[in-house]
This record gives sequence, C-alpha cells and structure tokens, in this order.
Amino acid sequence: MNKKLATLALGALMAAGPAMADLVFPSLSYRTGPYAAGGIPFADGYADYFTLVNERDGGIGGVAAKVIECETGYNTEKGVECYESTKGEGALVYQPLSTGITYQLIPKVTADGIPLHTMGYGRTSGANGKVFSHVFNYPANYWNGASGAINYLLDENGGDLNGKKIALVYHNSAYGKEPIRTLETLAEKHGYELSLLPVDHPGQEQKSQWLQIRREKPDYVIMWGWGVMNQVAVQEAANIRFPMENFIGVWWSGAEFDVEPAGEKANGYKALTFTGLGMDYPVYDDLKKYVVDAGKAAGAGDQLGTVQYNRGLYAAMLAAEAVKTAQELHGTADIDASMMRDGMEALEITNAKMEALGMSGFGPEFAVSCDNHGGPGLVGVVQWDAAAGTWNPVQDFKPTDVEVINALIAEDSAAYAAENNIEPRCE
Repeated sequence: MNKKLATLALGALMAAGPAMADLVFPSLSYRTGPYAAGGIPFADGYADYFTLVNERDGGIGGVAAKVIECETGYNTEKGVECYESTKGEGALVYQPLSTGITYQLIPKVTADGIPLHTMGYGRTSGANGKVFSHVFNYPANYWNGASGAINYLLDENGGDLNGKKIALVYHNSAYGKEPIRTLETLAEKHGYELSLLPVDHPGQEQKSQWLQIRREKPDYVIMWGWGVMNQVAVQEAANIRFPMENFIGVWWSGAEFDVEPAGEKANGYKALTFTGLGMDYPVYDDLKKYVVDAGKAAGAGDQLGTVQYNRGLYAAMLAAEAVKTAQELHGTADIDASMMRDGMEALEITNAKMEALGMSGFGPEFAVSCDNHGGPGLVGVVQWDAAAGTWNPVQDFKPTDVEVINALIAEDSAAYAAENNIEPRCE
C-alpha cells in the first residue's frame, strides 16, 4: 500500500472507530534548581508545539496529544522517580533532558519497551541501534559536537591544527565528560594539544580554571557547560581578556541567558547548534494565533524564539512526526510505545516535510534506520552579537568526522552489549 492510500485508510479507520486514548508525552522538566534557565524555555517549547498540533490540526492523526510534566530539578534520582510515576500513563517516548537521567533510564526503557529520545545529549553510543534498540539521539550527538567544533577550527586554520593548544572546560559529570574521548582521538589525528579543566556542579566557582587558562594561553577554549556554569565561564573569560571569538560552547552552552549577563564583553562568543535561530518561520505565526493569543501558552509567552525554546519546539516536532510515521506503519492512529519505537526508527525528515510544517531550514535533513539511531551528525556554528542581542549563523549544518565517531561508537556499544548480554540486532 502506498503512503497516500495508507493515509486515506487511516483516516477512514479513525472516522469509523471509537474515541481513542490520548497520545501521551511525559515531559521530564526542570523549572526549578540551578539549571532552570535552560529547563523552562525547553519545557515551554515542547508543550506549546503539542498544544499547537491539538488546536490547529485536531491532534496527530485525529488523536489528541497530552503532555504530562514532571519536575526533576535536573536531579537524576527525581528523574527516575518521574519515569516510574508516569510510564503507566500510556507514555510513548521519554526525553529526559539530562545525561545522568539518561544513563539510568536506558536499561529501564529497554525492559519496559518505551523509546528514549536524547536529542543532542545522553549516551552517545546509543546511536548504534544494533545494541540500543530503544534509544535514539538524532539528529546529532555529543561526539558529533566535539568533532564539529574541531572541524570548524580546522577551517579557521587552513586545515592545520598541528601544535595548537585547545582547552576543554567541562561540567564535571557524565554530561561534561562525554566529548573527552573524541577530542583526545582527534588530538592524535590533528596534532593539537588538549588540556582538560573540570568544573564542579553547579559551576559558580571557576577562578582556578581560568587562571590556568591565563597561564597556559590556549589558542582555543571549548566548553561543555550548562546553566549558571556557562554565564560564569563567559564572565571569567572576559575577566582574563580571553578572545571571545576563540571560545566555543557546545549547543547547551549557547543560549541567550548564557551570554546576556556579561553584556558587551560576551560579544563574539560562539556555540554549536543543530536547530534554527529566532522566530522567522511560518510555524511561529501559527503559534501566535493558536497558542499564545488564545491564552494557551505553557509559560509566560516570553520565551518564544529563544534558543532553548526552539530546541523544545524541535524535539516535540520530531516526536509528532514519529507518531505520524508509526500511525502509517501500523495502520492505526491509536499507537502504543512499541509502535512509537518503530515510528522513530523509520523516521525521515526531509526539507519538503520541514517546509510543510512551517519550519524550513529549522534543522538538517536526516533519516533514521535500524542500525543508525543517531542521524547524520550535522553541526552548525553560531556567534553572539551583543549589541543586537542575537545569535547569527557563521557555519551552516556541516558533516563531522564519522570515521572517528563511528569507531568510538562501535567500541563503546560493543562493551555495553558484552556487559549486558545483548545480542546485536538489524542483521
């Protein structure tokens, strides 16, 4: 059956069938705690997109989307408690927004048959669908991010980083440690010297790290930070007059609240990205009409167009498109978590699909498959213009070093499979 006929058949089935249960999307949010500045806009964007789908489209395939928000405070134990308390509600997919929570949930979701989407974070080797059947981290992961930063610096230096000094300032947690192996492997390949500077949670004390940077004078600083750590790092960099154009943060270190406290001193700071900037997309016209002006926005309505709001919006869009894919695959609108997993594994995001959603250029094209749950790993770079108060693209979504990354993914996932007696699938 072709896609058009399948869609028509699905429509007829929905019209004839009884009322269906809601499509449930738990939101493991953190509107409180040291990382609330990032958690609030993401949660707002995530919720607002599903509200838009309900109000404008009548749900997904005619079935209403329901967001169940559970506050984690970015605490791993609370995140697991949220999972356990919501999984029985018909949960279709979890987005834990924390690498620590992700590591704890991987064995749980696999046993429970519920997919986990860790978009741009989590356990990077989860990209290997042969081993991690229920884990997805498309469209890019942390090792893509590390490689994307190095590729950008290679372009800035005529393809040669030999003898350059690069410092990694990172959150001293599972999250912050994710890029280390990749950066070390790439250091061997490209001849740069790497120094590692951990910053303890929540990141307000960084004097010693930046004094070390002032002494050692690295050519570039890469940052894997989150929350208040980012603000402090940008301010400390300014204090030692480190050139901001040589300071690059991962995508979770590149939001407005990371740079605004430093004022003009933050000008020129750069960050990685895998999502679009601002509000210049038709989807925002619909959000204004159906969600904000209708008084149905998740928050105060003041976060629209910000970096992390856009991330939440994008994550919800990908979940909604996976639902549509699952509905077509299984010939029913009333899907369960197992069907959702199939939809995520068959998800294809094309430019045409993005344009139809009013989000043309908002993210890269990609396709998921049984063995590749991570997408293409395309990474963009943006730069902060302090005077205008905006992020501007300085590099479009570009490929990363998949040869290095895939080898690391294969090694790490093979070790996980051996430890957990997992037989590789997709053969």
